[in-house]
Amino acid sequence: MTASPALAPVLARIDDQIVAATERLMALLRIPSISTDPAYKADCEAAADWLVDDLASFGLAASKRPTPGHPMVVAHGEGTGPHLLLYGHYDVQPVDPLTLWDRDPFDPAVEETPYGKVIRARGAADDKGQLMTFVEAMRAWVAVHGSLPVRASVFLEGEEESGSPSLVPFLETHADELRADLAMICDTGMFDRETPAITTMLRGLVGEEVTIHAADKDLHSGMFGGIAQNPIRVLARILAALHDDQGRVTLPGFYDGVPELPEEVRAQWEGLGFDAAAFLGGVGLSQPAGEAGRSGLEMIWSRPTCEINGITGGYTGAGFKTVLPAQASAKVSFRLVGRQDPQAVRAAFRAHVRARLPPDCRAEFAEHGASPASVMTIDDPAFEAARQALSAEWPRPAAFIGSGGSIPVAGYFKTVLGMESMLIGFGRDDDRIHSPNEKYDMEAFHKGIRSWARILDALASR
Repeated sequence: MTASPALAPVLARIDDQIVAATERLMALLRIPSISTDPAYKADCEAAADWLVDDLASFGLAASKRPTPGHPMVVAHGEGTGPHLLLYGHYDVQPVDPLTLWDRDPFDPAVEETPYGKVIRARGAADDKGQLMTFVEAMRAWVAVHGSLPVRASVFLEGEEESGSPSLVPFLETHADELRADLAMICDTGMFDRETPAITTMLRGLVGEEVTIHAADKDLHSGMFGGIAQNPIRVLARILAALHDDQGRVTLPGFYDGVPELPEEVRAQWEGLGFDAAAFLGGVGLSQPAGEAGRSGLEMIWSRPTCEINGITGGYTGAGFKTVLPAQASAKVSFRLVGRQDPQAVRAAFRAHVRARLPPDCRAEFAEHGASPASVMTIDDPAFEAARQALSAEWPRPAAFIGSGGSIPVAGYFKTVLGMESMLIGFGRDDDRIHSPNEKYDMEAFHKGIRSWARILDALASR
């Protein structure tokens, strides 16, 4: 796809104004907009106000919208062509433990590293630096041409890092205003330092906690061992039966709705040169432990999983105590793909547990959330247009990739607004998001802005 003649002066403007763009990002990063802590409520308001003023400064009709929690920021820009909804979030994670930071997390600075310059601050990569890439691209288009190449709306959330309690009600209330041809989400990353990506698969999640009860009190293992039921042994047998020897989950119906990978996507993934052994080597492992016959990228992007996240029971303190515990518990999570039904998976897990309970034992369950997977329809020509636009900016061609994690807003845009989402971000694996010393590469910020300018140009001709 050939870029329009209008793009070149916009890219030149971005290059010329990168210092000013960085200063604007620094100003936003200085606001400690920690959404989960009520002590920072005024700072979340301040961040929303800052963004409203900034978006209005280059001609967007921007406003702060109240919610029961932190405010949303909504802005609209005039233009022709398709209508895009660009989403990001201005809230950030807490900074604890503060002692592990090398500098004040809300005193951003540009630092030199072996990989080049980085912006060091809480929120630099998640998500203030990311959202400012598309804001700066829009600013450059307006500065050069007086308008945007597309009709664009901006939607910035203030509660993403605290569970988004106000998001769905807000989307339902303002559906007619926010509905667009396509949503653009900038809260993801690249495949590697040279390969941009469009995330088209997000795994869903089901969380379950099970407690096996047996005797009405802890028992002495000398007096009762051998005759009394031990709930840890019962629980261990139940958990071990969740997988077969080939790494497949044994729950009946678990793979209902799980699609096979399209061949064109499989070919792209194979071309990425992912080294599973090297990936695992970074955490002291060497052998993939998922389903036999599946590639490493399939295991973490396009296949469902069942993982045991924690087990408790009996005496776990210092020394030794010969006890048969009265109960034992486990936390189990399922990552879902395709059209798997979260409630069906939950029901199958509970049935699996109950079917294996011996006499004198009972099971108690607690649920910890459930959300379906999100799968984007990449046969829309907009996806290939955006992929080619990204490829023109970076050393290696962009790829359609999956994500092992979950980004619920993409699913909400689909179910509430009826829109597909395109997830494009420029984060890198070493950005330390949610951790001390978070950073965002200056290259990612600069080329991210240029990338969004290219994408807006490419989608304008849809």
